[in-house]
Amino acid sequence: MSAFLEFHLIQNFAPSNLNRDDTGAPKDALFGGHRRARVSSQCFKRAVRDVARSQSLLPEEFMGVRTMKLKQLLQDKLPHRPAEETAGKIEAALAAAGLKLKDGGKTEYLLFLGEREISAFATLVDQHWDVLGGAEKKSKKDAKSSLPKEVIDQAKSILDGGKAVDVALFGRMLADLPSVNKDAACQVAHAISTHKVTREFDYFTAVDDVPDNDDGAGADMIGQIEFNSATLYRYAALDVAKLVSNLQGDQALALSAVEAFTHAMVRAIPSGKQNTFAAHNMPQFVGVCLRHASPMSLANAFEKPVQPRSDASYSDQSIKGLAEHDDKLGKVYGHPDDAWVWLDLSGQWPSEKGTSAASLIELAQKARQLAAKNLGA
Repeated sequence: MSAFLEFHLIQNFAPSNLNRDDTGAPKDALFGGHRRARVSSQCFKRAVRDVARSQSLLPEEFMGVRTMKLKQLLQDKLPHRPAEETAGKIEAALAAAGLKLKDGGKTEYLLFLGEREISAFATLVDQHWDVLGGAEKKSKKDAKSSLPKEVIDQAKSILDGGKAVDVALFGRMLADLPSVNKDAACQVAHAISTHKVTREFDYFTAVDDVPDNDDGAGADMIGQIEFNSATLYRYAALDVAKLVSNLQGDQALALSAVEAFTHAMVRAIPSGKQNTFAAHNMPQFVGVCLRHASPMSLANAFEKPVQPRSDASYSDQSIKGLAEHDDKLGKVYGHPDDAWVWLDLSGQWPSEKGTSAASLIELAQKARQLAAKNLGA
């Protein structure tokens, strides 16, 4: 039976603008007929990847890079080769794999490649330096066809995902090479506030440290920034078997990926306007649930928005409502083997509902154990 490892977070952010739209306003959405704060899934996925890399949660070789500057990365990996000769040979090697470069040397669109894939391209160029030298002298159209079949086959075989965990988790789509696409093992929802929100405006002034007049009166800059404060419900669903498949059957790496993802998911905070607001607020609740029948978002616990109360915070009410909604859905759509592990700072999650963890380290280990149990590892 398929199994999904779900992540449910309740996280209250102080005044902030973590993810803004084209006008500079915090993103929002209508849900349950009320305006809610929103942080996009793409924004949180980038934050997850940043945490994983900055905190070295996984070895560098199992991480991915999203870039249009593949040519530059390959040149940096070939310092022992003459710089004036490298560019053409790299272009020929990439053409053999079906990747094109624009006149400026960048790829046609953002690529999401594993570090191993990038290193493999560098090795290909180094190994077949002379052969690629012949191809680079031909037109872009003829360069690929002039290469030996074994070089073309080797180039094409490189694009296998490289066991990059973030590529395996979040997937990739190369428009010109559908055969190397990766279906994401992890789905991430847009985070929404559990309550209705209203945008607020910060009117600010700035004064020049070197004034033009003696009294220093008046402002030299005037503006405004939009912001909000919200208790967010965050949700992600991870298909454990798909993750193993995307990592070429490497169960040990997949389990390490689950543990690393748990750390990164909890610590992920978008960087938007943080120099202005410093909204580094950790979650009040993190629940990891192993589902056996199908994934189940609990967002509808907040279709009716949480109301402000003097005796209970938004976070406390949200965590309590989350547990009640899960109980309601579980009786109808759940599976007897569904299991929760959780970290709760509020005291609102029922103690009998799953297994508690005292720290993020312990929670990540328990999430790994749930995944291992499902895989029979």
